[in-house]
Amino acid sequence: MQQMMTYSQAIRRLEEIVKLIDSNQLEIDQMVEKIEEANRLIAFCNEKLTKADQEIEKLWAKGLQSEE
Repeated sequence: MQQMMTYSQAIRRLEEIVKLIDSNQLEIDQMVEKIEEANRLIAFCNEKLTKADQEIEKLWAKGLQSEE
């Protein structure tokens, strides 16, 4: 599921999960499932951000080298 998901989609899904949890309408089992899903989404987003940061650093370094 998350392999096909974009960062923006993952953030939107996290927002939906937060609203569901905040609504206090979930059974305990459903809440556990949503929290587990949220943890997977957070890990996915962190990985995306880390990769983007690394790519930006590479491009930045490449740009600085070409200016020399």
